[in-house]
Amino acid sequence: MGVPRFEPFPALRFSTHNSTDVGVLSAPPYDVFDEDRRNEYAQSHPHNIVHVDYPIESEGPQRYDNAATVLNEWIVNGVLTRDTTASFSIYRMTFTDDAGRPRTTIGVIGALEVVDEGAGGVLPHERTTPKAKTDRLDLTRATQTNLSPVWGLSLSAGLTDLLIEPGDIVAQCTDEEGVHHVIERVDNPDRVRAISACVSAQPVLIADGHHRYAISRTYRDEARNVGGPEGAELTMTYVGELIQEQLSVAAIHRLYDISANELLNALAPYYSTAEAGKVDTHTIAQMDEKGCLCLVDANGNGTYLIPNGETLSSVRELDSSRLEFALSGTAHEVSYQHGVKEVLEKVTSGQYGSAILIRPVSLTEIRRTADTGELMPPKSTFFTPKLRTGMVLRPLKA
Repeated sequence: MGVPRFEPFPALRFSTHNSTDVGVLSAPPYDVFDEDRRNEYAQSHPHNIVHVDYPIESEGPQRYDNAATVLNEWIVNGVLTRDTTASFSIYRMTFTDDAGRPRTTIGVIGALEVVDEGAGGVLPHERTTPKAKTDRLDLTRATQTNLSPVWGLSLSAGLTDLLIEPGDIVAQCTDEEGVHHVIERVDNPDRVRAISACVSAQPVLIADGHHRYAISRTYRDEARNVGGPEGAELTMTYVGELIQEQLSVAAIHRLYDISANELLNALAPYYSTAEAGKVDTHTIAQMDEKGCLCLVDANGNGTYLIPNGETLSSVRELDSSRLEFALSGTAHEVSYQHGVKEVLEKVTSGQYGSAILIRPVSLTEIRRTADTGELMPPKSTFFTPKLRTGMVLRPLKA
Protein backbone atom coordinates (compact mmCIF):
# COMPACT_ATOMS: atom_id res chain seq x y z
CA MET A 1 0.00 0.00 0.00
CA GLY A 2 1.33 3.44 -0.93
CA VAL A 3 1.90 6.29 1.47
CA PRO A 4 1.11 9.96 0.79
CA ARG A 5 3.30 13.04 0.82
CA PHE A 6 2.40 15.50 3.57
CA GLU A 7 4.07 18.87 3.28
CA PRO A 8 4.11 22.31 4.91
CA PHE A 9 2.97 25.32 2.88
CA PRO A 10 3.07 29.14 3.11
CA ALA A 11 -0.38 29.68 4.60
CA LEU A 12 -2.76 32.53 3.87
CA ARG A 13 -4.13 33.90 7.14
CA PHE A 14 -6.31 36.74 8.36
CA SER A 15 -4.29 39.76 9.50
CA THR A 16 -5.54 40.36 13.03
CA HIS A 17 -2.70 42.75 13.95
CA ASN A 18 -2.53 42.90 17.77
CA SER A 19 -5.14 40.16 18.26
CA THR A 20 -5.30 36.51 17.25
CA ASP A 21 -9.11 36.33 17.64
CA VAL A 22 -10.72 35.38 14.33
CA GLY A 23 -14.18 34.66 15.73
CA VAL A 24 -16.03 37.20 13.56
CA LEU A 25 -13.94 36.28 10.51
CA SER A 26 -14.41 32.49 10.59
CA ALA A 27 -17.42 30.20 10.16
CA PRO A 28 -18.45 26.54 10.41
CA PRO A 29 -17.93 24.33 7.32
CA TYR A 30 -20.13 25.47 4.42
CA ASP A 31 -22.15 22.23 4.38
CA VAL A 32 -23.46 22.33 7.96
CA PHE A 33 -25.55 25.51 7.74
CA ASP A 34 -28.06 27.06 5.33
CA GLU A 35 -28.13 30.29 3.31
CA ASP A 36 -30.04 32.20 6.00
CA ARG A 37 -27.31 31.42 8.49
CA ARG A 38 -24.73 32.26 5.85
CA ASN A 39 -26.23 35.72 5.51
CA GLU A 40 -26.03 36.22 9.28
CA TYR A 41 -22.30 35.49 9.16
CA ALA A 42 -21.90 37.77 6.15
CA GLN A 43 -23.65 40.62 7.94
CA SER A 44 -21.63 40.10 11.12
CA HIS A 45 -18.41 41.29 9.46
CA PRO A 46 -17.45 42.45 5.93
CA HIS A 47 -14.46 40.10 6.02
CA ASN A 48 -16.18 36.96 7.29
CA ILE A 49 -14.95 33.96 5.29
CA VAL A 50 -18.47 33.13 4.02
CA HIS A 51 -18.11 36.03 1.56
CA VAL A 52 -15.61 33.77 -0.24
CA ASP A 53 -16.38 30.22 0.88
CA TYR A 54 -20.19 30.31 0.53
CA PRO A 55 -21.21 31.98 -2.78
CA ILE A 56 -24.96 32.64 -2.90
CA GLU A 57 -26.98 31.12 -5.72
CA SER A 58 -28.91 34.33 -6.39
CA GLU A 59 -25.73 35.78 -7.90
CA GLY A 60 -25.91 33.17 -10.66
CA PRO A 61 -22.99 31.51 -12.47
CA GLN A 62 -20.69 34.47 -11.83
CA ARG A 63 -20.86 33.92 -8.05
CA TYR A 64 -17.59 31.97 -8.11
CA ASP A 65 -15.77 34.72 -9.96
CA ASN A 66 -17.26 37.19 -7.49
CA ALA A 67 -15.87 35.11 -4.62
CA ALA A 68 -12.43 35.10 -6.27
CA THR A 69 -12.61 38.89 -6.69
CA VAL A 70 -13.38 39.33 -3.00
CA LEU A 71 -10.51 37.00 -2.04
CA ASN A 72 -8.05 38.88 -4.24
CA GLU A 73 -9.22 42.24 -2.86
CA TRP A 74 -8.62 41.01 0.68
CA ILE A 75 -5.09 39.93 -0.26
CA VAL A 76 -4.30 43.24 -2.00
CA ASN A 77 -5.73 45.25 0.90
CA GLY A 78 -3.89 43.24 3.55
CA VAL A 79 -6.97 41.65 5.09
CA LEU A 80 -5.24 38.34 4.37
CA THR A 81 -1.47 37.92 4.40
CA ARG A 82 0.65 35.04 3.22
CA ASP A 83 3.39 33.53 5.37
CA THR A 84 6.88 34.02 4.01
CA THR A 85 7.92 30.47 4.94
CA ALA A 86 6.25 27.08 4.63
CA SER A 87 4.79 25.82 7.87
CA PHE A 88 2.43 23.35 9.47
CA SER A 89 -0.50 24.61 11.53
CA ILE A 90 -1.21 22.73 14.75
CA TYR A 91 -4.96 22.80 15.40
CA ARG A 92 -6.24 22.29 18.97
CA MET A 93 -9.92 22.08 19.90
CA THR A 94 -11.07 22.19 23.53
CA PHE A 95 -14.68 21.24 24.17
CA THR A 96 -17.15 19.28 26.31
CA ASP A 97 -18.24 16.03 24.68
CA ASP A 98 -21.73 14.52 24.62
CA ALA A 99 -21.03 12.68 27.87
CA GLY A 100 -20.15 15.96 29.63
CA ARG A 101 -16.40 15.28 29.72
CA PRO A 102 -13.87 18.08 29.02
CA ARG A 103 -11.72 17.16 26.02
CA THR A 104 -8.89 18.56 23.93
CA THR A 105 -8.04 17.10 20.54
CA ILE A 106 -5.03 17.97 18.44
CA GLY A 107 -4.12 17.60 14.79
CA VAL A 108 -2.06 19.35 12.13
CA ILE A 109 -2.99 21.15 8.91
CA GLY A 110 -0.68 20.60 5.96
CA ALA A 111 -0.84 19.73 2.27
CA LEU A 112 -1.67 16.07 1.58
CA GLU A 113 -0.88 14.41 -1.74
CA VAL A 114 -3.82 13.96 -4.10
CA VAL A 115 -3.70 10.32 -5.19
CA ASP A 116 -5.82 8.41 -7.69
CA GLU A 117 -8.80 6.48 -6.43
CA GLY A 118 -7.73 2.97 -5.44
CA ALA A 119 -4.02 3.82 -5.55
CA GLY A 120 -3.64 3.55 -1.78
CA GLY A 121 -2.09 5.97 0.65
CA VAL A 122 -5.25 8.06 1.09
CA LEU A 123 -8.24 5.88 1.91
CA PRO A 124 -12.01 6.50 2.06
CA HIS A 125 -13.87 5.20 5.12
CA GLU A 126 -17.47 5.23 3.83
CA ARG A 127 -19.34 5.17 0.55
CA THR A 128 -20.43 8.62 -0.50
CA THR A 129 -23.82 9.79 -1.70
CA PRO A 130 -23.83 11.19 -5.25
CA LYS A 131 -23.54 14.95 -5.51
CA ALA A 132 -24.56 16.46 -8.82
CA LYS A 133 -23.46 19.97 -7.87
CA THR A 134 -19.99 21.12 -8.90
CA ASP A 135 -20.01 23.93 -6.33
CA ARG A 136 -16.67 23.17 -4.65
CA LEU A 137 -14.95 22.45 -7.94
CA ASP A 138 -16.19 25.70 -9.48
CA LEU A 139 -15.06 27.60 -6.40
CA THR A 140 -11.60 26.02 -6.50
CA ARG A 141 -11.27 26.80 -10.20
CA ALA A 142 -12.13 30.45 -9.59
CA THR A 143 -10.14 31.09 -6.41
CA GLN A 144 -7.24 28.67 -6.99
CA THR A 145 -7.24 28.25 -3.22
CA ASN A 146 -8.04 25.50 -0.71
CA LEU A 147 -10.50 27.34 1.51
CA SER A 148 -11.24 24.55 4.01
CA PRO A 149 -9.40 21.36 4.93
CA VAL A 150 -10.28 17.74 4.32
CA TRP A 151 -10.20 15.83 7.64
CA GLY A 152 -7.83 12.84 7.71
CA LEU A 153 -6.90 10.22 10.30
CA SER A 154 -3.29 9.05 10.34
CA LEU A 155 -2.36 5.44 11.01
CA SER A 156 1.09 6.58 12.20
CA ALA A 157 1.70 5.99 15.89
CA GLY A 158 3.32 8.91 17.67
CA LEU A 159 1.85 11.79 15.64
CA THR A 160 0.10 13.23 18.71
CA ASP A 161 3.40 13.30 20.65
CA LEU A 162 4.96 15.42 17.89
CA LEU A 163 2.15 17.98 18.19
CA ILE A 164 1.98 18.45 21.98
CA GLU A 165 4.67 21.14 22.18
CA PRO A 166 3.04 24.55 21.46
CA GLY A 167 3.82 26.55 18.36
CA ASP A 168 3.22 30.27 17.75
CA ILE A 169 -0.47 31.09 18.23
CA VAL A 170 -1.66 32.83 15.07
CA ALA A 171 -5.45 32.39 15.27
CA GLN A 172 -8.05 31.39 17.85
CA CYS A 173 -11.74 31.71 18.59
CA THR A 174 -14.57 30.24 20.62
CA ASP A 175 -17.49 29.18 18.43
CA GLU A 176 -21.26 29.13 19.01
CA GLU A 177 -21.07 25.65 20.54
CA GLY A 178 -18.47 26.74 23.10
CA VAL A 179 -15.60 24.98 21.34
CA HIS A 180 -12.27 26.80 21.64
CA HIS A 181 -10.20 26.58 18.45
CA VAL A 182 -6.47 27.45 18.43
CA ILE A 183 -4.05 27.49 15.47
CA GLU A 184 -0.31 27.42 16.16
CA ARG A 185 2.28 27.88 13.41
CA VAL A 186 5.26 25.52 13.33
CA ASP A 187 8.10 26.33 10.91
CA ASN A 188 11.13 24.99 12.75
CA PRO A 189 12.84 22.86 10.05
CA ASP A 190 13.57 19.87 12.32
CA ARG A 191 10.05 19.76 13.70
CA VAL A 192 8.52 20.23 10.25
CA ARG A 193 10.56 17.32 8.91
CA ALA A 194 9.55 15.10 11.83
CA ILE A 195 5.80 15.81 11.36
CA SER A 196 6.02 15.35 7.60
CA ALA A 197 7.89 12.06 7.94
CA CYS A 198 5.45 10.73 10.53
CA VAL A 199 2.29 11.39 8.51
CA SER A 200 3.94 10.23 5.28
CA ALA A 201 4.98 6.92 6.84
CA GLN A 202 1.47 5.41 6.90
CA PRO A 203 -1.81 5.75 4.96
CA VAL A 204 -4.29 8.50 5.85
CA LEU A 205 -7.98 7.61 6.22
CA ILE A 206 -10.42 10.32 5.14
CA ALA A 207 -12.78 11.04 8.04
CA ASP A 208 -14.68 14.00 6.59
CA GLY A 209 -14.47 15.75 3.25
CA HIS A 210 -14.65 12.81 0.81
CA HIS A 211 -16.23 15.05 -1.83
CA ARG A 212 -13.64 17.78 -1.36
CA TYR A 213 -10.89 15.23 -1.80
CA ALA A 214 -12.62 13.86 -4.91
CA ILE A 215 -12.86 17.30 -6.51
CA SER A 216 -9.18 17.80 -5.69
CA ARG A 217 -8.48 14.87 -8.04
CA THR A 218 -10.58 16.44 -10.78
CA TYR A 219 -8.91 19.81 -10.31
CA ARG A 220 -5.44 18.24 -10.24
CA ASP A 221 -6.12 16.48 -13.55
CA GLU A 222 -7.39 19.71 -15.11
CA ALA A 223 -4.31 21.57 -13.85
CA ARG A 224 -2.02 18.97 -15.39
CA ASN A 225 -3.75 19.29 -18.75
CA VAL A 226 -3.64 23.08 -18.94
CA GLY A 227 -0.46 23.87 -17.03
CA GLY A 228 -2.39 24.95 -13.94
CA PRO A 229 -0.92 25.62 -10.49
CA GLU A 230 1.54 23.04 -9.16
CA GLY A 231 -0.18 23.29 -5.81
CA ALA A 232 -3.02 21.21 -7.23
CA GLU A 233 -0.92 18.08 -6.69
CA LEU A 234 -1.77 18.34 -2.97
CA THR A 235 -4.77 19.54 -0.98
CA MET A 236 -5.10 21.18 2.41
CA THR A 237 -5.83 18.53 5.05
CA TYR A 238 -6.20 18.38 8.81
CA VAL A 239 -4.60 15.16 10.06
CA GLY A 240 -5.11 13.67 13.53
CA GLU A 241 -3.86 10.37 14.87
CA LEU A 242 -6.30 7.45 14.73
CA ILE A 243 -6.43 6.82 18.48
CA GLN A 244 -9.33 7.02 20.94
CA GLU A 245 -8.28 10.21 22.75
CA GLN A 246 -8.13 12.13 19.47
CA LEU A 247 -11.57 11.07 18.25
CA SER A 248 -15.02 12.40 19.09
CA VAL A 249 -17.51 10.59 16.87
CA ALA A 250 -21.25 11.17 16.93
CA ALA A 251 -23.95 9.27 15.06
CA ILE A 252 -25.84 10.44 11.99
CA HIS A 253 -29.41 9.26 12.47
CA ARG A 254 -31.83 8.05 9.79
CA LEU A 255 -35.06 9.81 8.77
CA TYR A 256 -37.61 7.87 6.68
CA ASP A 257 -40.55 8.75 4.46
CA ILE A 258 -42.54 5.73 5.72
CA SER A 259 -44.38 5.28 9.02
CA ALA A 260 -43.05 3.69 12.19
CA ASN A 261 -45.43 0.74 11.72
CA GLU A 262 -44.16 0.11 8.19
CA LEU A 263 -40.59 0.18 9.49
CA LEU A 264 -41.38 -2.17 12.34
CA ASN A 265 -42.96 -4.67 9.94
CA ALA A 266 -39.95 -4.54 7.63
CA LEU A 267 -37.47 -4.90 10.50
CA ALA A 268 -39.33 -7.66 12.38
CA PRO A 269 -37.15 -10.53 11.04
CA TYR A 270 -33.98 -8.72 12.10
CA TYR A 271 -34.80 -6.98 15.39
CA SER A 272 -36.83 -7.69 18.51
CA THR A 273 -38.48 -4.72 20.19
CA ALA A 274 -39.04 -3.12 23.58
CA GLU A 275 -40.79 0.09 24.61
CA ALA A 276 -38.50 3.07 25.04
CA GLY A 277 -41.00 5.74 26.11
CA LYS A 278 -40.55 9.37 25.12
CA VAL A 279 -37.33 9.90 23.19
CA ASP A 280 -34.93 12.58 24.48
CA THR A 281 -31.22 13.36 24.57
CA HIS A 282 -30.64 10.61 27.15
CA THR A 283 -31.90 7.93 24.78
CA ILE A 284 -28.49 7.50 23.09
CA ALA A 285 -26.85 6.57 26.41
CA GLN A 286 -29.60 4.01 27.05
CA MET A 287 -29.07 2.57 23.57
CA ASP A 288 -25.36 2.15 24.33
CA GLU A 289 -26.16 0.30 27.54
CA LYS A 290 -28.68 -2.01 25.85
CA GLY A 291 -26.71 -2.49 22.63
CA CYS A 292 -29.62 -1.45 20.43
CA LEU A 293 -31.11 1.17 18.11
CA CYS A 294 -34.26 3.22 18.70
CA LEU A 295 -37.16 3.80 16.33
CA VAL A 296 -38.97 7.15 16.72
CA ASP A 297 -42.64 7.52 15.73
CA ALA A 298 -44.63 10.62 14.76
CA ASN A 299 -45.44 11.38 18.41
CA GLY A 300 -41.83 11.23 19.56
CA ASN A 301 -42.26 7.85 21.24
CA GLY A 302 -39.49 5.31 20.95
CA THR A 303 -39.15 1.58 20.38
CA TYR A 304 -35.85 -0.11 21.08
CA LEU A 305 -34.62 -2.31 18.25
CA ILE A 306 -32.50 -5.20 19.53
CA PRO A 307 -30.43 -6.87 16.76
CA ASN A 308 -31.10 -10.54 16.00
CA GLY A 309 -27.68 -12.21 15.93
CA GLU A 310 -28.89 -15.01 13.66
CA THR A 311 -30.59 -13.11 10.84
CA LEU A 312 -27.90 -10.44 10.88
CA SER A 313 -24.95 -12.80 11.30
CA SER A 314 -23.66 -12.17 7.77
CA VAL A 315 -23.68 -8.37 8.18
CA ARG A 316 -20.94 -6.18 9.64
CA GLU A 317 -21.70 -5.27 13.28
CA LEU A 318 -22.42 -1.67 12.42
CA ASP A 319 -25.84 -0.08 12.93
CA SER A 320 -25.81 1.64 9.53
CA SER A 321 -24.79 -1.57 7.73
CA ARG A 322 -27.44 -3.65 9.48
CA LEU A 323 -30.21 -1.15 8.74
CA GLU A 324 -29.19 -0.91 5.11
CA PHE A 325 -29.31 -4.72 4.84
CA ALA A 326 -32.61 -5.12 6.72
CA LEU A 327 -34.40 -2.48 4.62
CA SER A 328 -32.94 -3.46 1.25
CA GLY A 329 -36.22 -5.07 0.17
CA THR A 330 -38.48 -2.24 1.39
CA ALA A 331 -39.36 0.78 -0.74
CA HIS A 332 -38.28 3.86 1.18
CA GLU A 333 -36.34 7.11 1.04
CA VAL A 334 -33.78 7.89 3.72
CA SER A 335 -32.32 11.20 4.84
CA TYR A 336 -29.68 11.93 7.45
CA GLN A 337 -29.62 14.10 10.55
CA HIS A 338 -27.17 14.65 13.39
CA GLY A 339 -28.66 15.43 16.80
CA VAL A 340 -31.56 13.84 18.67
CA LYS A 341 -33.40 17.16 19.13
CA GLU A 342 -33.25 17.87 15.41
CA VAL A 343 -34.53 14.36 14.61
CA LEU A 344 -37.47 14.77 16.99
CA GLU A 345 -38.41 18.13 15.46
CA LYS A 346 -38.45 16.73 11.94
CA VAL A 347 -40.49 13.64 12.82
CA THR A 348 -43.05 15.20 15.19
CA SER A 349 -43.64 18.08 12.73
CA GLY A 350 -44.70 15.57 10.07
CA GLN A 351 -41.76 16.35 7.79
CA TYR A 352 -40.80 12.65 7.96
CA GLY A 353 -42.82 9.56 8.78
CA SER A 354 -40.37 8.09 11.27
CA ALA A 355 -36.73 7.92 12.29
CA ILE A 356 -34.17 5.52 13.69
CA LEU A 357 -31.47 6.64 16.10
CA ILE A 358 -28.20 4.77 15.70
CA ARG A 359 -25.11 4.55 17.90
CA PRO A 360 -21.76 6.26 17.19
CA VAL A 361 -19.19 4.15 15.33
CA SER A 362 -16.38 2.78 17.48
CA LEU A 363 -12.65 3.27 16.99
CA THR A 364 -12.42 -0.48 16.36
CA GLU A 365 -14.74 -0.25 13.35
CA ILE A 366 -12.98 2.84 11.97
CA ARG A 367 -9.64 1.05 12.24
CA ARG A 368 -11.14 -2.04 10.61
CA THR A 369 -12.12 0.10 7.63
CA ALA A 370 -8.53 1.25 7.27
CA ASP A 371 -7.14 -2.26 7.59
CA THR A 372 -9.59 -4.13 5.36
CA GLY A 373 -10.90 -1.50 2.94
CA GLU A 374 -14.49 -2.53 3.74
CA LEU A 375 -16.38 0.76 3.45
CA MET A 376 -19.19 1.83 5.75
CA PRO A 377 -22.56 2.92 4.32
CA PRO A 378 -22.95 6.64 3.54
CA LYS A 379 -23.29 8.99 6.52
CA SER A 380 -22.15 6.49 9.14
CA THR A 381 -19.98 8.89 11.12
CA PHE A 382 -20.12 12.49 12.28
CA PHE A 383 -16.74 13.67 13.51
CA THR A 384 -16.92 16.49 16.05
CA PRO A 385 -16.24 19.26 16.78
CA LYS A 386 -16.26 20.64 13.24
CA LEU A 387 -13.14 22.42 12.01
CA ARG A 388 -13.58 26.16 11.64
CA THR A 389 -13.29 27.58 8.10
CA GLY A 390 -11.07 30.65 7.81
CA MET A 391 -8.45 29.60 10.33
CA VAL A 392 -5.99 28.66 7.56
CA LEU A 393 -6.20 29.00 3.75
CA ARG A 394 -3.88 27.44 1.18
CA PRO A 395 -3.16 29.22 -2.13
CA LEU A 396 -2.49 26.81 -4.99
CA LYS A 397 -0.43 29.34 -6.95
CA ALA A 398 3.21 29.85 -6.04
